[in-house]
Amino acid sequence: MSVLEEMRIRSLGVIDDAVVELSPGFTAVTGETGAGKTMVVTSLGLLLGGRADPALVRVGAKAAVVEGRITVSEGDAAALRAEEAGAELDDGALLISRTVSAEGRSRAHLGGRSVPVGVLTELADELVAVHGQTDQQGLLKPARQRGALDRYAGDGVEVPHAKYAAAYRRLRAVAAELEELTTRARERAQEADLLRFGLNEVAAVEPLPGEDVELAAEAERLGHAEALASAAALAHTALAGNPEDPESVDATTVVAAAGQALDGVRAHDPALAALADRVGEISILLADVSGELAGYADQLDADPLRLAAVEERRAALTTLTRKYGENIAAVLAWAQEGAGRLTELEGDDERIGELTAERDGLRAELSVLGQALTDARTEAAARFADAVTEELASLAMPHARVSFAIRQTEAADEASGIDIGGRSVVYGPSGADEVELLLAPHPGAQPRPIAKGASGGELSRVMLAVEVVFAGSDPVPTYLFDEVDAGVGGKAAVEVGRRLAKLARSAQVVVVTHLPQVAAFADRQLLVEKTVDGSVTRSGVTVLEGEDRVRELSRMLAGQEDSETARAHAEELLATARADG
Repeated sequence: MSVLEEMRIRSLGVIDDAVVELSPGFTAVTGETGAGKTMVVTSLGLLLGGRADPALVRVGAKAAVVEGRITVSEGDAAALRAEEAGAELDDGALLISRTVSAEGRSRAHLGGRSVPVGVLTELADELVAVHGQTDQQGLLKPARQRGALDRYAGDGVEVPHAKYAAAYRRLRAVAAELEELTTRARERAQEADLLRFGLNEVAAVEPLPGEDVELAAEAERLGHAEALASAAALAHTALAGNPEDPESVDATTVVAAAGQALDGVRAHDPALAALADRVGEISILLADVSGELAGYADQLDADPLRLAAVEERRAALTTLTRKYGENIAAVLAWAQEGAGRLTELEGDDERIGELTAERDGLRAELSVLGQALTDARTEAAARFADAVTEELASLAMPHARVSFAIRQTEAADEASGIDIGGRSVVYGPSGADEVELLLAPHPGAQPRPIAKGASGGELSRVMLAVEVVFAGSDPVPTYLFDEVDAGVGGKAAVEVGRRLAKLARSAQVVVVTHLPQVAAFADRQLLVEKTVDGSVTRSGVTVLEGEDRVRELSRMLAGQEDSETARAHAEELLATARADG
């Protein structure tokens, strides 16, 4: 659990320089009127991101500074948020500093790092609930009231809420996909039409892999058929001779003569024999080439109809490569991918139908779960109202009654809401309920939101009663009450102290009070005293123990520290508080 260990306050109001050391349980801050007790509340407000008023700066000082040390548990929400802001923990503690200059400028530091004041405000919800005449936080926020009521209700709300939240998340995902499919239907239809046209073009041509390369080579050959045939015939004559001219000289005859000349003497020299072998290889190669040239000339197709057919086919292929790929291989790859995409697009209508059915089913499920949440909250709210009303009866508000207003907002149309109680209502991640805590301070009064239904000290007492009932279910580690005892005395004041002590069993409680009946129940009592010059110095905030505490309680009871009657009463109050503890 997070605990506010201490605050150091400098140049704030009447405080010159003082350190406030707090108990992890119940700390009461006491002192004479005007001594500076409320500066404790003001200081904490500044640490929590409150408004920086330059009028708070002590006269003659350049700036007011408030520093706080709060122990935090590793991994809790406050520690995680602080680490996100770049703060570092100091031996498990979070150091917070707020400076307000006399000119009105404000600076905030968290864990040794300068941060925006808004970061401190975010931490406030996780660390401290402040209840005072001018500063109310925590449960005055409707969203916090619903969350606290849900925790108070326990499994009755938690179980349907978990199911509801899961269904709600799935509905959001389904709705987003459905929206994307339906809003882009025209674009997808156009894409599908283009794909069909292109795939039909490719299918009509029926290109084969590598066909464009083969046809290009054939077109080149057919376009130069006469030249190729003439060149082959001339080359063949040069190699094999012209049968019609017996006196012509050809390469085959010449090489054969060379071989015959060498064959007669090759036995006399291995080197010459090797040369003779090479001449023989040339003779064989010439014969092979000569034969292939003759075959090439015979097979060469010079048909102009074939050339026209090849060029026509190439033109069809060029139409495809101009639109769908740099070559036929790329065109075929595009066609394969396009066919897959077209299948996907053509399946959208079916997918839209599936998603629409799932969406409607999820909305029906949310209606059932939302109704269960409303019923569970209504039942828990009744128990809560009775418990808080009972607490208020002991806090000098015997005729006050607390209740919850659980409402839903009508949806603009059926398609945008879920059915709760036969009505289509707006819904969100926590259901359809708007939860608000109401107070009727006396019989005949209309219940109003607690921020408006009570005034002054009444509001702090109402919040005390609420916090006592919510203790353990609403995880705020520190509560600070100012003027919680306004207009209270006698037995009611004892009950206030008793309930603050009860709340302190599960959280840290700090109370600024002028009632000894309340202060007697504190685990630690701090006395705020001014010096003769009207300021509170470092020695002006002291922890009272033993005789000093009895003397201060006596002063609070009778205005006299040495009154025997007051001392006896003070000792009796302390004994009563210890007995309750």
